Amino acid sequence: MQQQSESSSAGRLIRHFRNTKYMINESRAFFDAAHAAGIMAVHGRSTIGRAFALGTGSLDSRSRVIDFVRCSYLGLDNHPAIVAAAIEAIQAHWSLHWSCARTRLNFDLLAELEATLSDMFSARVLAFSTVMLANLGAMPLLASGQLTGGCKPVVVFDRIAHVSLAYHKPVVADETQVETIAHNDIDALERLCRKHPLVVYVCDGVYSMGGTSPIKELRQLQDRYGLFLYVDDAHGISLFGRQGEGFARSQFPQVLGDRTIIAASLGKGFGASGGILMLGTADQEDLFRRYSIPYAFSVAPNLAAVGAALGSCKIHRSVELSERQMRLAQRISIFDSLVATAEQGNSLPIRMISIGSEAKAIAIVGELLNAGLYTSVTFFPTVARGRAGIRVCITADHEVDDIERLCDCILEKVPDATAKPTPLASVPP
Repeated sequence: MQQQSESSSAGRLIRHFRNTKYMINESRAFFDAAHAAGIMAVHGRSTIGRAFALGTGSLDSRSRVIDFVRCSYLGLDNHPAIVAAAIEAIQAHWSLHWSCARTRLNFDLLAELEATLSDMFSARVLAFSTVMLANLGAMPLLASGQLTGGCKPVVVFDRIAHVSLAYHKPVVADETQVETIAHNDIDALERLCRKHPLVVYVCDGVYSMGGTSPIKELRQLQDRYGLFLYVDDAHGISLFGRQGEGFARSQFPQVLGDRTIIAASLGKGFGASGGILMLGTADQEDLFRRYSIPYAFSVAPNLAAVGAALGSCKIHRSVELSERQMRLAQRISIFDSLVATAEQGNSLPIRMISIGSEAKAIAIVGELLNAGLYTSVTFFPTVARGRAGIRVCITADHEVDDIERLCDCILEKVPDATAKPTPLASVPP
């Protein structure tokens, strides 16, 4: 979370977009309590499905825990075909990575991956080691005006845009004016579009704490004012679209155009590793390949990540993708039929159980882990102080019994989260 403040220096107004000391001081006690409770920095070894062996040492001595923390929403992160493809890629080159800038030398498999993803998502796709690096490479170029005909835009951030976006506000502010608006505040964004000749809006597609951006309304502003959209759809990729193009990309025309960039993860729903940018024009692609800092001066995704992503591409182009999307939807429905949340009824796999007290949320997550169910505790700076909660990530690979058991345990601790009875669709095994 970034705390925005203002100060004056020699008559010049200076806007500060980060206060690291404040964030650490205000959150340290919560982190200390969560670590003491054994619910953060947990170690384990994956087994099958959503289970993992908790702890270290002999596997025989470890307890089995069902994980509701990982964001592999389609259950692909330990898919045999993806793991095999990662191994095959390393064996093909007898190397994990080449230690050189991508402006000099690249693996042939990386070119194959980018070409395949470009075809799948109808965009010009560049792959990065992480989504954070993809965003880091994009933000200065956006702020510089090089993507908007040389005109520097006003860059507007959604207030709860992911930290991998908001972290770059000071860098953007070094180039141009930065504004922050309330979450999904379309009216405020339109006022800025009317006031300034060129505006860039930076937001998530699917937000990590639940909910989505209003893509339809944002596209209307884009048509009306030429709004440039930068959407990080890390949590929406693979879950939507015929080939898993994601929540955001599936709502844009076939041709992405020169006023939209979509970032996404290959390590969540996609089940592999790394991040991507979906660009709309050849000029943008050339610019990023030459001047995006993590692209030009850092190593590419390693071969295991590239191979795994290519393996996932094959799944995304098969009937298995729609089958897993359907399984996920049905498992979300099961959870919603038992536990009421603010996200109830939407098609997203993230559910937040509001607790309020940080101490109580930490205690409940600890009790769930003791029962063999691992969920995420959320507190400041991820959410506002006094609004702590429990995040549950539902996946296509969760067994129905495990979801029902988690819901029963949650309702023991939070009885007022009981959902009203709703009919369920038939659920495949």
